[in-house]
Amino acid sequence: MTTSDAEFLSGRALSRLLYEEAVRPILERLWPGLPHAAALVGAGSEVLGFDTPRSTDHDWGPRLLLFLTAADAAAHGTRIHRELAERLPKQVHGHPTHFQQVNDRVGHLHPTDGPVNHRVLTLDTRSWLTGQLGVDPTAAELTVRDWLAMPQQSLAEVTAGEVFHDGVGTLSAARQRLAWYPDQVWRYLLTCQWQRISQEEAFVGRCAEVGDALGSAVVAARLVRDLMRLCLLLGRRYAPYGKWLGSAFGQLPVAEKLTPSLQGALAATEYRQRATHLCNAYEVVAALHNETGLTEPLATTCRRYHGRPYRVLFAERFANAVAETVTDARLRLLPRIGNVDQWADSTDLLGSQELRHAVIDALP
Repeated sequence: MTTSDAEFLSGRALSRLLYEEAVRPILERLWPGLPHAAALVGAGSEVLGFDTPRSTDHDWGPRLLLFLTAADAAAHGTRIHRELAERLPKQVHGHPTHFQQVNDRVGHLHPTDGPVNHRVLTLDTRSWLTGQLGVDPTAAELTVRDWLAMPQQSLAEVTAGEVFHDGVGTLSAARQRLAWYPDQVWRYLLTCQWQRISQEEAFVGRCAEVGDALGSAVVAARLVRDLMRLCLLLGRRYAPYGKWLGSAFGQLPVAEKLTPSLQGALAATEYRQRATHLCNAYEVVAALHNETGLTEPLATTCRRYHGRPYRVLFAERFANAVAETVTDARLRLLPRIGNVDQWADSTDLLGSQELRHAVIDALP
């Protein structure tokens, strides 16, 4: 039986079954009492809860991360991997445990009669966390620059997913510590996100005024994306990478009310319609901001942009109001550019710890 023949289970559910029915019994028999954590965290749509039958075509299946102390990982990791290859069942609820490598990066589930090429990785918790984030969240207090250098997509991958067992506690403690930004960092990031919107909200109209319909539509799309990310910040939820941004936004309570306006702005081919939809969206998000109580309530209605005939929210009012609540001296000295994924969306940059820290270290 192949994956296509089996009933679809979410990756999280399949990972839990793999641990409870197959991996844990082997560990208890061969390494009784070995302190470990078992989890599905890190990369993968199933970690974020967005996997579908389409996800099963590569790098998806019964997989698991086993976290040990550094000493235990060094002492037992190789043997655990070998014993699991020999002892794991060939299938878990109809899904093969053998990953057939197509190239160095992609694996497809495939039945086998021999040892399984499994995806149960044995890891040192601290090393894995540092590899994911670029900093060790189990060590000393995280600095402002540490928080700004960690992309939201990486934080989402570490804090999402599911921990099935944690007999050590290190992984669960780190996930709790990283669950959301410190209050002052959060306020600074909100300031910067409102600032991004303020810088371009008038350009939708200006582009249209000079006959640049395409430019107007592109700016509108950028603003829609920024509004979605702002809502995720207001909702205390890390934004995933681009493929799942809309899915994550769609789970927010505000999405039902806001989505028609965002879709209308993207679908509009005429400026007045586009502007109407954007203003409706601005006013919904402004009201959402007021509901947080982070600042004194601000007017939520759009108005003319100075003497020009474009209607805007004047989002800088919100940026300034939140900035006034940032009392951390280190954050108050920084320009309003935010964390690494507020001013860069290059996949290569966000995936490189060295580059991320280099640019953050260049800040005042």
